[in-house]
Amino acid sequence: MKIKSEYIVLSIATVCMIVFSISVIKANDEAIHVTSQAVDASLSNTKIGWGIKREKDHKQPDLGAKNKELIEKYNGIAMGNSNSKNVYLTFDNGYEAGYTSKILDVLKENNVKATFFITAHYANSAPELVQRMVDEGHIIGNHTPKFLMSGSNINVKC
Repeated sequence: MKIKSEYIVLSIATVCMIVFSISVIKANDEAIHVTSQAVDASLSNTKIGWGIKREKDHKQPDLGAKNKELIEKYNGIAMGNSNSKNVYLTFDNGYEAGYTSKILDVLKENNVKATFFITAHYANSAPELVQRMVDEGHIIGNHTPKFLMSGSNINVKC
C-alpha cells in the first residue's frame, strides 16, 4: 500500500512538473514572438538602390531623395562641397591582390588620408592591416551590408 501511495504522489508530481514546464515554454515562446514583432515593426524590408543620376556640365550627381534622407539622418557623407576643390581617395578592399600595405606606405609618406571600404572576409583575413588603417587616421567603410551580418571577428582598437 505504501508503494502504491508513493507511486501516486510521484505520478502527480511528474504531471505537475510537465504542466509547469509546458506553461513556461509556452510563455517564453509568446514573449519571443511579441519581442520579434516589436523588432520587426521598427525595421523596413524596403529595398533602396544605391546609385547616382549623372548631371550635365560637371554638376554633382543626384543621389535620389531616399538616399539623401538616409545620409542626412545618419550624418553620412556622400559627396563633398561643390564649391571646394577636394579629392576623396577611396579603396575597395577585399580583392586588392595584396597591395594594401604598399598603398598605406605611400599614403603615410605623403600625409594623405583615405577611406577603405572593406569586406568581412578582408577584416577577418587581414586584421593587422585594418588596425593599421585606423592607427594611421584613415576611414574604414563598410563594403557591403553583408559585413554587418557576417559575424566578423575584427576587433579594431580606435
